[in-house]
Amino acid sequence: LTSCYSEPSCTPSRASLLTGRLPMRHGLLVPPMYGMPGGLAGETTLSQLLSEAGYATQAVGKWHMGENLESQPQNVGFDDFFGFLSVSDMYTEWRDPYFFPEIVYSDERTSWVKNEPFNKCWVHAQRGGEPRMVEEVTIPVLSRLDDEWAGYSERFIERMAGEKRPWFLYHCTRGAHFDNYPHEKFRGKSPSKHPYKDTIIELDDIVGRLVRALERTGQLDNTLVFVSSDNGPEMETWPDAAFTPFRCAKGSTWEGGVRVPGILYWKGMIEPRTSDGLLAQLDLFATLLALAGAPERVPGDRYVDSIDQTSFLLAPDGLSNRKFHYYWLTVNLSALRVGEYKYMTTAISDDSTDVVNPGGFTGVLQQFPYGRLYNLYLDPKETHSYLIRKLVYIEVIMRALARHRATFQKWPNRPPQVTARRS
Repeated sequence: LTSCYSEPSCTPSRASLLTGRLPMRHGLLVPPMYGMPGGLAGETTLSQLLSEAGYATQAVGKWHMGENLESQPQNVGFDDFFGFLSVSDMYTEWRDPYFFPEIVYSDERTSWVKNEPFNKCWVHAQRGGEPRMVEEVTIPVLSRLDDEWAGYSERFIERMAGEKRPWFLYHCTRGAHFDNYPHEKFRGKSPSKHPYKDTIIELDDIVGRLVRALERTGQLDNTLVFVSSDNGPEMETWPDAAFTPFRCAKGSTWEGGVRVPGILYWKGMIEPRTSDGLLAQLDLFATLLALAGAPERVPGDRYVDSIDQTSFLLAPDGLSNRKFHYYWLTVNLSALRVGEYKYMTTAISDDSTDVVNPGGFTGVLQQFPYGRLYNLYLDPKETHSYLIRKLVYIEVIMRALARHRATFQKWPNRPPQVTARRS
C-alpha cells in the first residue's frame, strides 16, 4: 500500500488500531511517559472481540498505551503479554553517558529519574493478572529484547499449530526507535554501519523469522500478515530516523508524519500488487472482525471510524472502501484526503528551530484561514497549494468535513486520558 495511514505518533496509532476509533474518540492523544496512565479502560478492543469470537490472543513487545493496570494488555482482551509497557528511550535516556552525561554523571539526577513512578522492567502478564517483572531494562538488556520477543512469538505460532482455535498475534518490536542498540549479531551489518540502519536489518530478520514459523508449521496459507509503522520518522533524532519522499515527520499531519509503509500478505488470497487505495490502520478493526466471521461484533454504542476493507484486499484489483481520510493533530481536525487531493486547514510547522510541543515533537501550530489544497501525485512534498485552480472540489470537501464533525455531536468523544500522572 502506498497510501497507508497511521496517526501522528505511536500511542494514538496503536489505540486506534485496537479500537477502530480516532484519537479524539478514545482519548489517547499523545504518548504517555514515565508512569502516566493510558485510556483503554472502557474502550472495546479488537483483541477483546476476537477473544469473544473464540480466538487466542497474544501481545508481544512494546505496548505504550498506559501503565495503569486497567489499560495493560492482559486487561483489554489479550490472553498473554510478554514485553514492556512504555517506549525504549524511556529506559535508556538516563543510562547512556554518550547522549545523557548530565544525568549519568549526576547522582542527584539519576536518583530523581529512578524515583519517577514508571515500570523499569519488561514484564510477563496473563489475562486478568498483575504483571510479573522479568528483568530490568538496562542498555545491554534492551539490545537483546527484540530477539527474545521474536522467539516468544515463534513459540506461540508453533504452539497454536497444534490447536483448533484461531489466533491473533500483536507483535510490536522495540526498534527502530531512538536510541538504537541493535543485537550484537547485527551491529555493523548495514552499509552505513549505523545503529539505526543495523536495527532495520534486525527488524527485517524478525519479520522473516515469524513468516518462516508460519510456513514450517503449515499455517501460512490461512494467516493474514500486516507489517507497518505506527508513525513517520522522528527527524528530531536524526540519524536515528530515515528521510521519506514526503514533507515533515512524526508529530505532524504532513504526509511524512502519517503516511507509512503498509504490507498485507495472505498466501493464495491476496494477489501480489501495489495499490494507492486509501487504508487507515484503524480499518483493520472492522476488516479483521469481518474476516473472523464476526462483523456483528463491531460496537453499536459508540462511533467507530473503521471501514471494512475485505473486498479491497481480497478481490482482484479491489478498490478501497475508504473515500475520505481524516487527519487529526491531537485536538485539531487538520486535513482531509480524497483521491489525490489533500485539503489542509491546520498543520504543525516543520522548522527545526521552533518550540518543542507536548510529546517531544518540534513545531508550532499553524492555521490556514482559507485552507490549502495539495495534489499529492504532482506535489508529494506539499509545497504548492492548488486551491485556486480546483475550487470545483470545495463543496465536496466542505460537506465531508461537516459530516465528520457532526459525528462528534451525535457521539461525544471521551476526554483525553493521559493528562494526569499516576499517583
